[in-house]
Amino acid sequence: MSAIANDLAAFILAGGKSTRMGADKAFVALDGRTLLARMLDLARQVTPNVRIAGDREKLSPFAPVVEDVFPGCGPLGGIHAALKSSQSELNVILAVDVPFVSLALLQYLITRARKSPKAAVIIPRSAEGWQPLCAVYRRQFADAAEKALAEGHFKIDALFDQVFVEAIREDELETAGFAPRIFRNLNTPEELAAANNQ
Repeated sequence: MSAIANDLAAFILAGGKSTRMGADKAFVALDGRTLLARMLDLARQVTPNVRIAGDREKLSPFAPVVEDVFPGCGPLGGIHAALKSSQSELNVILAVDVPFVSLALLQYLITRARKSPKAAVIIPRSAEGWQPLCAVYRRQFADAAEKALAEGHFKIDALFDQVFVEAIREDELETAGFAPRIFRNLNTPEELAAANNQ
């Protein structure tokens, strides 16, 4: 574990309604392990300071839990709660349903974050757009998130015009060895079944 890992926290966003999956995504299994277990293991490889953003009653057996300050506001609410609770300058934010994200990608993002002290967000941008649920955020992003949430605006991407963002574009990701499919998330039983049959 890096000696400077204490400047780093990681949060798994597991507060979604999972309507399309028909079951709580945190607890569906891929290759015999729940998505939550997979993402917690991944996060713990970069920092011992790992928490879950979601429902405390349901998730507290697995890791410390942070609950939304603005409930029912989607992923931005989870990011805001995570950053407000964090004592670390750098915060890895991961959705529970992106099981193909690799340790190497997280290390790449964290390294870039440490080299970009002015960036509030260090974030991949693939051909499909921003990847805000696989990114590194500085605590200061909580201020922009709180203002947006208080005004009833829940789109994460809309805030990237208001803060300094370090975008890691698809060509750079591919040069570094990361294919765009690494960001694929699992939303439906069909997508889960396809992933289990690979």
